[in-house]
Amino acid sequence: MKIGFFTDSYFPEIDGVTYTIELWRAELERKGHEVYVVYPDGDYEPDEREIPVKSMPNPFYAGYRVPLFRRPSTLPDLDVVHCHGPAPIGMLGRYYAWKHDLPAVYTHHTPLEEYFHQSVKVGAVAAVLSKLYVPTENAFLRSFDVVTASTERIDRSVEHVPLPVGIDMEFFQPTDENWYPEQTVIGYSGRLSMEKNVDEILRVAEELPDYEFLVVGEGPRRGSLERNAPDNVRIRDFLPREELPALYSSIDVFVTASTGDTLGLSTLEANACGTPVVAADVAPFDRTIDADNGHRFEYGDLEAMASAIETCLRTDHDTRAAVEEYDVHRTLDHLEYLYHTAQTSTTETSTAADDGWGLSEESQGSLK
Repeated sequence: MKIGFFTDSYFPEIDGVTYTIELWRAELERKGHEVYVVYPDGDYEPDEREIPVKSMPNPFYAGYRVPLFRRPSTLPDLDVVHCHGPAPIGMLGRYYAWKHDLPAVYTHHTPLEEYFHQSVKVGAVAAVLSKLYVPTENAFLRSFDVVTASTERIDRSVEHVPLPVGIDMEFFQPTDENWYPEQTVIGYSGRLSMEKNVDEILRVAEELPDYEFLVVGEGPRRGSLERNAPDNVRIRDFLPREELPALYSSIDVFVTASTGDTLGLSTLEANACGTPVVAADVAPFDRTIDADNGHRFEYGDLEAMASAIETCLRTDHDTRAAVEEYDVHRTLDHLEYLYHTAQTSTTETSTAADDGWGLSEESQGSLK
């Protein structure tokens, strides 16, 4: 099968969407499919199945680019279109599918309206844009044969298949390497942007001066975070992906105060490496984090956040077992099924199953 991924988030920018597309592509190609990625060009050297679209810098969100135009006739012949966002390249993918009468699948990764407040400086304008944007995206999503999302809740009025993006459990495992054998280290890895609320990690670090805090990432808030970081906080660049298992295995607790995640891949990756997670008691962590793999706190309650960290430090957890349901192999088996059935009735594939994966019993049976 020739599959086209259409995405406005891709290398050299590093985020959860980019890593998901990279992982899904690798797994699908391992299964014998051909996967083509259509993305905005940038400072990145594409391979033969990565297709750049001429683009310009995004004036509203540093690090991302605004694609301009690419004629659909210049794209390869595909069997299925899979769009990973509602921006111009996602729209290009939808048009390509319509023009060639192909099945079209959409994965909802990010509630973009939550980012307007950091891109648009005037709060009232951002609120108006958010109110206008959601109905527009709803109309776009309804044009697809299948819509998937990592959880049951995506705040969109469309039927969808809950399909966690998945993590590579073979890659993310506990390592023998320990970077901080003599220290207790609380860590975070991810984008340094407004919705990630990394400043809350700085606040709790001041409350826990006996521990070292490590913040790994890049983003528009980095300069401000570096200026305000207490002495026990170190901020460093994103690590090469091959070093992440050692990072997660070396820290004692992974902490996040994010209120803008759809699944929280880094938290699950840390769990897969044996490290408990402290997260705010908001979606999606109210589903993915519990006493088996960490602890939650009420967002904004600094005392509760500090207490959650202390609880994780003195509690044993079998964190890896707690996240086995998010193994990417399971995700890709379901995704293949969706590709094959996308041109038929979507009613069957959009009925949420008891296990939260969104496949009916009949559909699940066909995968066994």
